[in-house]
Amino acid sequence: MRLNKHISETGACSRREADRLIGEGRVTVNGQRARIGAEVGEGDEVLLDGQPLRVRSAAPGKRRHVYIALYKPVGITCTTETGVAGNITDFVDHQERIFPIGRLDKDSEGLILLTSNGDIVNAILRAENKLEKEYLVAVNNPVTDDFLRGMARGVPVHGQLTLPCRTGKLGRYGFRITLVQGLNRQVRLMAAHFGYRVKRLVRARIGPVKLGHLKPGGWRNLSDVELAALLPSQDGW
Repeated sequence: MRLNKHISETGACSRREADRLIGEGRVTVNGQRARIGAEVGEGDEVLLDGQPLRVRSAAPGKRRHVYIALYKPVGITCTTETGVAGNITDFVDHQERIFPIGRLDKDSEGLILLTSNGDIVNAILRAENKLEKEYLVAVNNPVTDDFLRGMARGVPVHGQLTLPCRTGKLGRYGFRITLVQGLNRQVRLMAAHFGYRVKRLVRARIGPVKLGHLKPGGWRNLSDVELAALLPSQDGW
């Protein structure tokens, strides 16, 4: 079996991400630094950053669902419709059938969560209404204190006033905004209300889950700690 496929089947990351890790010299096979395109067989010892790769086991009689954090690049659409070019399902190419939890605009990038547990998507979305979502935004005009205060107080979007939020300046043309809402194209429409055009938008955090060191197109499994914090009342992860 190809090494990148073997790594992917442990649930550690995608084959694309596995090739990146191999290229960075972070993967060894039987104590030797691995090469992209290498093949492995039964009994070979594969280590990532010096640690063995193992499939996380489920409790007896239970199937372990998949929960991943993806850095969605610009141009990928958050849909499971395989007829849509650039759909997120084909992009991730996971061995399990997975569903995006919520949305992130095609023109935006950053963190989105996906799962194979379709029964839990709506429950997580309900919880998401109380979760903070943090965005890093670049705009076409200098960011002023008045602009940040106006964004924080609330802006009319889709016929309603957005809830109060937190904002902060990031350089002359950038700002950070933390929302507890997920209205369609909310940040872009809020900025447009003050005459600003969003040039780049990156979602950096959803509740307890951070984008961290993921690069565009990369993904990782959520930790048990993240899952417990994301929806603590839910059994049967």
